[in-house]
Amino acid sequence: MFTHHCKTATLFVASFLLLFVIVGCSSTESGAGSSNVALNGSSQAKSITISWPRDIGTMNPHTYNPSQLFAQSMLYEPLVSYQENGKLEPALAESWTISDDGKTYTFKLREGVKFSDGTDFNAEIVKKNFDAVMKHKDTHSWLGIVKVIDKTEVVDDHTFRLTLTEPYYPVLQDLSLVRPFRFLGEAGFPDNGDTSEGVKEAVGTGPWTLAEYKQDEYAVFKRNPNYWGTAPAIDEVTVKIIPDAETRVAAFEKGDLDLIYGEGVISLDAFNQLRENEAYTTQMSDPVGTRSLLLNSSNPKLADVRVRMALHQGFNKQAMVEGVTSGLEEPADSVLSKNYPYTNVNLEPIQYDMQKSMTLLDEAGWKLPAGGTVREKDGQLLEFEMIFDKTDPIQKSMAETIQAEWSQLGVKVNLTGLELTVQIKRLKANDFDLYFWYNYGAPYDPHSFVNVVASPGFGVSETLSAIPMKKELDGMIREVLSSTDETKRQELYGSILQILQEQSAIVPISYIKKTAVYQKKISQFVFPANRDENPFSGIETITP
Repeated sequence: MFTHHCKTATLFVASFLLLFVIVGCSSTESGAGSSNVALNGSSQAKSITISWPRDIGTMNPHTYNPSQLFAQSMLYEPLVSYQENGKLEPALAESWTISDDGKTYTFKLREGVKFSDGTDFNAEIVKKNFDAVMKHKDTHSWLGIVKVIDKTEVVDDHTFRLTLTEPYYPVLQDLSLVRPFRFLGEAGFPDNGDTSEGVKEAVGTGPWTLAEYKQDEYAVFKRNPNYWGTAPAIDEVTVKIIPDAETRVAAFEKGDLDLIYGEGVISLDAFNQLRENEAYTTQMSDPVGTRSLLLNSSNPKLADVRVRMALHQGFNKQAMVEGVTSGLEEPADSVLSKNYPYTNVNLEPIQYDMQKSMTLLDEAGWKLPAGGTVREKDGQLLEFEMIFDKTDPIQKSMAETIQAEWSQLGVKVNLTGLELTVQIKRLKANDFDLYFWYNYGAPYDPHSFVNVVASPGFGVSETLSAIPMKKELDGMIREVLSSTDETKRQELYGSILQILQEQSAIVPISYIKKTAVYQKKISQFVFPANRDENPFSGIETITP
């Protein structure tokens, strides 16, 4: 066995889409304080006020929506922490060993850790939390580790062992996620131990406690006096619930908010305007995901790689991304950006070339009739439906731009704006021609991404179903997820990404970034490496 402090890898997710539809168990927070809180805190406290579009949720570490990831990560901690460039570092586990066959993980737990109520963190409570999650395997089956856990054991007070049914390399990445494998104190468990029914109290080991809460209005988090690690530099964080983006910006400009951060929390126009104001500080993160367009190869017209490549080359990605996002997103040359483990692979970008696109369509037999505007073949028109989230102005603008550019190739695109839930339902039912899609980010990728490429039922595998090497690709993905050889794993990821690039069934459009805008009183703001973590512990405030 070898001691493993920070093994570079990523985690496996059967579908991150489920995170948006699985619902938590209760709608009010147990243990919340009085609602008549002074929102700005005491004059002595070093505090910041932020906004969020929706209520923080039930603060149950083992359930999903409506609980908000950033808030869950303030209270509850993982065994392993995901850091920049995929580095894994000790958190509640100070070290771990992995058996040579990759099936047994033994965690040495950090000693002296207490929950926010002063009770001890130990192997018994780790097992109790794992078992509570595993009691509802179906709910958590999107997560690869859930499918392979065979046994949980308390070796001694500060040693916990996990045995798997088969090797699965992203175990540690799965355990670094904000949910569901984080740890609730004994006082938080319901009498029957089933946390799917709710928790009694939000008791965690994290640097914050939930001090005050009024549903759909605000939440106040204060420093955990029993925190084992480096205490946050600020005393409290107030979260005001402001659903409307314009109202959020107005509150910030009035000085009622110190910080607005996240993905899509304000419009790109508003961000650019705030960026030009010297009274504020703005930041953009590294890419956290890729905006792509799925070209469904199970549609006979899109089964021909020449047609897919023609469409990929047939719109000016650079100009569109700069125009639609005002330069806040950057054009994507590959399906996954290079800031994940195993994805720093040199792939030849697919360049914009309308002449090549038209030649490819001609070669594929799609001819433009004299005086016609839409190409035809065997009595059929080269016509597709593109579905998009009608509440997303970026998707809508990009869809209209692509529609216009492809019309010059002789390709007709009909646009259909849908509610997000309907859009996702159609994706999973393989009921689409063209679809805007996003990968999952750190620490989920690249393995969560390749998993849905190989796993039917989530829409992405179906998108690739007609490519000639699909069976070979699926085999490579199964091999990479179970591989215990780093070199072989890197080779396999390189081959997988190369095939996807050449087949153009998933067309990368742009790299998405988080934005932050904050008042001058804030310093040391850093976007966390884990897409879902909160950024508060490192923030400092400057006294005017």
